[in-house]
Amino acid sequence: MKKALIILSVVFGCISHHSQSQTKSLFNGKDLAGWHIDIPEMDKNPSAPNPFIIRNGLLVSLGTPGGHLITDAQYENFRLTFQYRFAGKPGNCGALVFVSTPRALYEMFPKSIEVQMMHENAGDFWCIQENITVPDMEKRRGPKEKWGVNGDKLRRIPNLTDGTEKPLGEWNSMTIECYQNNIKVWLNGEMVNYGYNATARKGQIALQAEGSEVEFKKIEVAPIKQLTK
Repeated sequence: MKKALIILSVVFGCISHHSQSQTKSLFNGKDLAGWHIDIPEMDKNPSAPNPFIIRNGLLVSLGTPGGHLITDAQYENFRLTFQYRFAGKPGNCGALVFVSTPRALYEMFPKSIEVQMMHENAGDFWCIQENITVPDMEKRRGPKEKWGVNGDKLRRIPNLTDGTEKPLGEWNSMTIECYQNNIKVWLNGEMVNYGYNATARKGQIALQAEGSEVEFKKIEVAPIKQLTK
Protein backbone atom coordinates (compact mmCIF):
# COMPACT_ATOMS: atom_id res chain seq x y z
CA MET A 1 0.00 0.00 0.00
CA LYS A 2 2.80 2.35 0.94
CA LYS A 3 4.58 1.54 -2.33
CA ALA A 4 1.40 2.30 -4.30
CA LEU A 5 1.02 5.65 -2.56
CA ILE A 6 4.61 6.55 -3.40
CA ILE A 7 4.02 5.68 -7.07
CA LEU A 8 0.83 7.77 -7.15
CA SER A 9 2.63 10.64 -5.50
CA VAL A 10 5.37 10.52 -8.14
CA VAL A 11 2.83 10.32 -10.99
CA PHE A 12 0.72 13.22 -9.77
CA GLY A 13 3.86 15.18 -8.99
CA CYS A 14 4.98 14.73 -12.60
CA ILE A 15 1.55 15.79 -13.90
CA SER A 16 1.57 18.87 -11.68
CA HIS A 17 5.10 19.77 -12.76
CA HIS A 18 4.17 19.27 -16.44
CA SER A 19 1.14 21.54 -16.05
CA GLN A 20 3.19 24.22 -14.31
CA SER A 21 5.93 23.99 -16.95
CA GLN A 22 3.37 24.77 -19.67
CA THR A 23 2.14 27.89 -17.87
CA LYS A 24 3.46 31.02 -19.53
CA SER A 25 3.70 34.44 -17.90
CA LEU A 26 2.34 37.19 -20.14
CA PHE A 27 3.87 39.97 -18.03
CA ASN A 28 7.49 40.07 -16.87
CA GLY A 29 7.06 42.95 -14.41
CA LYS A 30 9.52 45.13 -16.36
CA ASP A 31 8.10 46.04 -19.77
CA LEU A 32 5.37 45.24 -22.30
CA ALA A 33 7.30 42.54 -24.16
CA GLY A 34 4.87 40.27 -26.01
CA TRP A 35 2.18 42.96 -26.23
CA HIS A 36 1.36 45.87 -28.52
CA ILE A 37 -0.95 48.83 -28.02
CA ASP A 38 -3.83 50.09 -30.14
CA ILE A 39 -4.78 53.61 -29.03
CA PRO A 40 -6.86 55.49 -31.65
CA GLU A 41 -6.07 58.87 -30.06
CA MET A 42 -2.40 58.35 -30.89
CA ASP A 43 -3.20 58.36 -34.62
CA LYS A 44 -4.20 62.01 -34.58
CA ASN A 45 -2.16 63.07 -31.59
CA PRO A 46 1.30 61.44 -31.58
CA SER A 47 2.09 63.11 -28.26
CA ALA A 48 -0.83 61.39 -26.53
CA PRO A 49 0.44 59.32 -23.59
CA ASN A 50 0.48 55.55 -23.60
CA PRO A 51 -2.19 54.55 -21.04
CA PHE A 52 -0.41 51.26 -20.29
CA ILE A 53 2.59 51.64 -17.98
CA ILE A 54 4.73 49.62 -15.60
CA ARG A 55 4.72 50.86 -12.01
CA ASN A 56 6.29 49.11 -9.03
CA GLY A 57 6.36 45.84 -10.93
CA LEU A 58 2.66 46.07 -11.81
CA LEU A 59 1.00 46.52 -15.19
CA VAL A 60 -1.21 49.58 -14.91
CA SER A 61 -3.98 50.71 -17.22
CA LEU A 62 -4.38 54.43 -16.60
CA GLY A 63 -7.76 54.38 -18.35
CA THR A 64 -7.16 57.25 -20.77
CA PRO A 65 -6.72 57.72 -23.62
CA GLY A 66 -8.96 54.76 -24.42
CA GLY A 67 -7.66 51.73 -26.21
CA HIS A 68 -6.30 48.23 -25.84
CA LEU A 69 -3.16 46.32 -24.92
CA ILE A 70 -3.09 43.23 -27.16
CA THR A 71 -0.92 40.13 -27.10
CA ASP A 72 1.26 39.57 -30.14
CA ALA A 73 0.43 35.87 -30.05
CA GLN A 74 -2.89 34.12 -30.66
CA TYR A 75 -4.26 31.54 -28.26
CA GLU A 76 -6.62 28.60 -28.57
CA ASN A 77 -7.80 26.18 -25.85
CA PHE A 78 -6.29 28.07 -22.92
CA ARG A 79 -6.73 29.20 -19.34
CA LEU A 80 -5.99 32.88 -18.65
CA THR A 81 -5.45 33.89 -15.03
CA PHE A 82 -4.63 37.27 -13.56
CA GLN A 83 -5.11 39.48 -10.53
CA TYR A 84 -6.48 43.00 -10.73
CA ARG A 85 -7.69 45.81 -8.51
CA PHE A 86 -9.08 49.30 -8.72
CA ALA A 87 -6.59 50.93 -6.39
CA GLY A 88 -8.14 54.40 -6.26
CA LYS A 89 -11.84 54.44 -7.06
CA PRO A 90 -14.19 51.87 -8.60
CA GLY A 91 -14.34 51.96 -12.37
CA ASN A 92 -14.46 50.09 -15.65
CA CYS A 93 -12.15 47.73 -17.53
CA GLY A 94 -12.29 44.41 -19.34
CA ALA A 95 -10.31 41.41 -20.53
CA LEU A 96 -10.97 40.41 -24.14
CA VAL A 97 -10.57 36.95 -25.65
CA PHE A 98 -10.76 35.70 -29.24
CA VAL A 99 -9.47 39.12 -30.34
CA SER A 100 -9.06 39.60 -34.09
CA THR A 101 -9.95 42.63 -36.27
CA PRO A 102 -8.87 45.87 -34.52
CA ARG A 103 -11.31 48.77 -34.10
CA ALA A 104 -14.23 46.69 -35.37
CA LEU A 105 -16.78 48.49 -33.16
CA TYR A 106 -17.08 52.27 -32.74
CA GLU A 107 -13.59 52.52 -34.30
CA MET A 108 -12.27 51.50 -30.88
CA PHE A 109 -13.06 47.94 -29.79
CA PRO A 110 -11.52 44.92 -31.53
CA LYS A 111 -13.68 42.02 -32.68
CA SER A 112 -13.79 39.81 -29.58
CA ILE A 113 -15.76 38.66 -26.58
CA GLU A 114 -15.19 40.79 -23.50
CA VAL A 115 -15.17 39.50 -19.96
CA GLN A 116 -16.20 42.53 -17.95
CA MET A 117 -14.26 43.78 -14.93
CA MET A 118 -16.40 46.85 -14.22
CA HIS A 119 -16.90 47.27 -10.46
CA GLU A 120 -19.96 45.26 -9.33
CA ASN A 121 -20.37 43.77 -12.84
CA ALA A 122 -17.24 41.61 -13.09
CA GLY A 123 -17.86 38.48 -15.14
CA ASP A 124 -20.44 39.88 -17.55
CA PHE A 125 -19.97 38.98 -21.21
CA TRP A 126 -20.03 41.72 -23.84
CA CYS A 127 -20.36 40.68 -27.48
CA ILE A 128 -18.12 42.76 -29.75
CA GLN A 129 -18.79 41.65 -33.34
CA GLU A 130 -18.69 38.08 -32.00
CA ASN A 131 -21.51 36.23 -30.28
CA ILE A 132 -21.98 33.65 -27.54
CA THR A 133 -24.88 31.69 -26.06
CA VAL A 134 -25.61 31.21 -22.35
CA PRO A 135 -28.24 29.31 -20.39
CA ASP A 136 -31.45 31.31 -19.74
CA MET A 137 -30.47 33.55 -22.65
CA GLU A 138 -33.68 35.60 -22.93
CA LYS A 139 -33.96 36.05 -19.17
CA ARG A 140 -30.40 37.32 -18.93
CA ARG A 141 -29.89 39.16 -22.21
CA GLY A 142 -33.35 40.51 -22.90
CA PRO A 143 -35.78 40.20 -25.82
CA LYS A 144 -34.35 38.00 -28.58
CA GLU A 145 -35.23 40.44 -31.35
CA LYS A 146 -32.90 43.01 -29.75
CA TRP A 147 -29.85 40.77 -29.51
CA GLY A 148 -26.84 41.74 -31.55
CA VAL A 149 -23.10 42.29 -31.63
CA ASN A 150 -22.88 45.96 -32.58
CA GLY A 151 -24.62 49.34 -32.47
CA ASP A 152 -27.50 49.67 -30.03
CA LYS A 153 -28.20 45.93 -29.89
CA LEU A 154 -28.26 44.03 -26.60
CA ARG A 155 -24.62 42.98 -26.41
CA ARG A 156 -24.35 42.48 -22.64
CA ILE A 157 -24.97 39.15 -20.91
CA PRO A 158 -24.94 39.68 -17.12
CA ASN A 159 -22.98 37.34 -14.87
CA LEU A 160 -24.59 34.74 -12.63
CA THR A 161 -23.69 36.03 -9.19
CA ASP A 162 -23.40 39.09 -6.98
CA GLY A 163 -20.98 39.79 -4.16
CA THR A 164 -17.99 37.94 -5.59
CA GLU A 165 -15.75 41.01 -5.93
CA LYS A 166 -13.32 41.99 -3.19
CA PRO A 167 -13.64 45.39 -1.45
CA LEU A 168 -12.09 48.33 -3.29
CA GLY A 169 -8.30 48.25 -3.11
CA GLU A 170 -8.06 44.49 -2.60
CA TRP A 171 -6.85 42.12 -5.30
CA ASN A 172 -9.39 40.11 -7.31
CA SER A 173 -8.38 36.87 -9.01
CA MET A 174 -9.99 36.15 -12.39
CA THR A 175 -9.75 32.93 -14.37
CA ILE A 176 -11.04 32.67 -17.95
CA GLU A 177 -11.07 29.29 -19.65
CA CYS A 178 -11.58 29.13 -23.42
CA TYR A 179 -11.94 25.68 -24.93
CA GLN A 180 -13.11 25.31 -28.53
CA ASN A 181 -16.02 27.81 -28.61
CA ASN A 182 -16.86 27.67 -24.90
CA ILE A 183 -15.91 30.19 -22.21
CA LYS A 184 -16.02 29.79 -18.42
CA VAL A 185 -15.20 32.58 -15.98
CA TRP A 186 -14.32 32.40 -12.29
CA LEU A 187 -13.90 35.38 -9.96
CA ASN A 188 -12.18 34.80 -6.64
CA GLY A 189 -12.79 31.07 -6.97
CA GLU A 190 -16.49 31.25 -7.83
CA MET A 191 -17.81 30.52 -11.31
CA VAL A 192 -19.56 33.69 -12.46
CA ASN A 193 -20.32 33.01 -16.15
CA TYR A 194 -20.41 30.26 -18.74
CA GLY A 195 -21.08 30.51 -22.47
CA TYR A 196 -21.01 28.19 -25.46
CA ASN A 197 -21.42 28.25 -29.24
CA ALA A 198 -19.18 31.31 -29.47
CA THR A 199 -18.65 32.52 -33.02
CA ALA A 200 -14.87 32.35 -32.50
CA ARG A 201 -12.54 29.86 -30.86
CA LYS A 202 -9.10 31.44 -31.03
CA GLY A 203 -7.45 34.84 -31.19
CA GLN A 204 -5.37 37.30 -29.24
CA ILE A 205 -5.94 38.43 -25.66
CA ALA A 206 -6.41 42.10 -24.76
CA LEU A 207 -6.77 44.36 -21.72
CA GLN A 208 -8.61 47.67 -21.85
CA ALA A 209 -7.97 51.27 -21.06
CA GLU A 210 -11.56 52.35 -20.50
CA GLY A 211 -11.64 55.39 -18.29
CA SER A 212 -10.41 53.97 -14.98
CA GLU A 213 -7.04 53.17 -13.44
CA VAL A 214 -6.58 49.44 -12.90
CA GLU A 215 -3.55 47.50 -11.66
CA PHE A 216 -2.69 43.98 -12.88
CA LYS A 217 -0.26 41.30 -11.77
CA LYS A 218 0.40 37.57 -12.23
CA ILE A 219 -0.98 37.47 -15.79
CA GLU A 220 -0.53 33.89 -16.99
CA VAL A 221 -1.80 31.61 -19.74
CA ALA A 222 -1.71 27.81 -19.96
CA PRO A 223 -3.00 25.30 -22.52
CA ILE A 224 -6.00 23.16 -21.54
CA LYS A 225 -7.52 19.98 -22.99
CA GLN A 226 -11.00 20.55 -21.55
CA LEU A 227 -12.96 22.98 -19.41
CA THR A 228 -12.79 22.66 -15.65
CA LYS A 229 -15.99 21.03 -14.38
